[in-house]
Amino acid sequence: MLRDKAYVDGTFPLALRIIKDRKIAYIHLGYGLAKKDWDEKACRVRKSHPNSTRLNNFIAKKLAEANETALELDTQKESSSSGVIKRKIKPAADAMFFARADLFLERLKESGNYNRWRPETSRLRTFKEFVLGTDAVRHEWPAKAKAFKHDPAPGVLAGPDVPFQPIDVGLLTRFKIYLKAQRGLSDRSIANFLITIQAIFAPAINEDVLDKKYTPFGKDKIRIKLPESLKVGLTKEDVEKLETAELSHPAYAEARDVWLLSFYFAGMRAADVLKLRWSDFREGRLHYLMNKNGKAVSLKVPEKAQTVLDRYAPSKGRPDSFVFGYLKGMEHVEDKFLLKKRIASAIGQCDKLLRLRIAPAAGVEGKLTLHIARHTFATLAGDKIPVQMLQKLYRHSDIKTTLGYQANFINKDADDALDAVLGG
Repeated sequence: MLRDKAYVDGTFPLALRIIKDRKIAYIHLGYGLAKKDWDEKACRVRKSHPNSTRLNNFIAKKLAEANETALELDTQKESSSSGVIKRKIKPAADAMFFARADLFLERLKESGNYNRWRPETSRLRTFKEFVLGTDAVRHEWPAKAKAFKHDPAPGVLAGPDVPFQPIDVGLLTRFKIYLKAQRGLSDRSIANFLITIQAIFAPAINEDVLDKKYTPFGKDKIRIKLPESLKVGLTKEDVEKLETAELSHPAYAEARDVWLLSFYFAGMRAADVLKLRWSDFREGRLHYLMNKNGKAVSLKVPEKAQTVLDRYAPSKGRPDSFVFGYLKGMEHVEDKFLLKKRIASAIGQCDKLLRLRIAPAAGVEGKLTLHIARHTFATLAGDKIPVQMLQKLYRHSDIKTTLGYQANFINKDADDALDAVLGG
């Protein structure tokens, strides 16, 4: 049959329709036809099409494969739903790696997860460039490579594609070497690439698109190890320098104040600070939902935080307006993807100012970004605050998460041990 939705060139997709137990599945055969060239009653290509004979033979072959597959499944008493028959006949459409990667990215976009969509897209583009430039893939799988020329809504990875099979342990090992030697990436960045690639394999296996034997991940295969990252906050003296710094431009002062509120509210995440509204403050307390996990938070407004808020009070306008101006005009935007994109841009803008303008002006020598405010609170908290209270402040579901995070900032035992040996 011809599907109803036309390609961009005005032709309609030629497809095989499978109906089993009143369930329908479609296999797009990779060709588009004008309606005048299709005999709907006979289900054949009219002679008016220059390749009618070849296309009709192709259709007959596909119909024969479908009937043979359905009969084989029934004979073996296997589940033979329309979807199963589809996957048995033509796994290639779904089992092409970058087609599945596009589906993965589209799902992230639909869920509004811009913070994952952006880096995952970049990593997959880099991986595609590497894979298509690999001799073994280029020479061994040319017949299976596809160019989705007629895709009416191509994804960000549309174009030449490869099956999952050539993406094996050997290829990923070479990719790791390439990222290290040619791109100069850190072990953590390389691990992130592997996590992204694994995230394409996992749902393909779970959705019965790919046999799990083809995964290059697992025991005796590629094992992803996340190296520990160095988490260092500012000193108390550095915080005081930031608080008292004379900044020459209002934009510098606003970026600094975003950092300070993050620190004053127990390392509040930057996205949550930027989303603060005046209506979140009631009777001397802050009430908000964490952006990351949706958990409700209620905190007393410290005196220093109130001083910062007072600087913006004259322009607060409506109760639902944002405290800071970075998201102005987005107060009623329901598109999560668009909102997170704007937030990411604002964080990048603040980080640039903190690094290039504010740190030099304040005399802060350590690394300065909005996220460092969170590390700074953890650094100064050290072992002074009971871990149960820190868990509450951080809103961690599991105290093990708090212990693991805070362990990066507690050095007293190690320092005491060193002093005991060296006589500090």
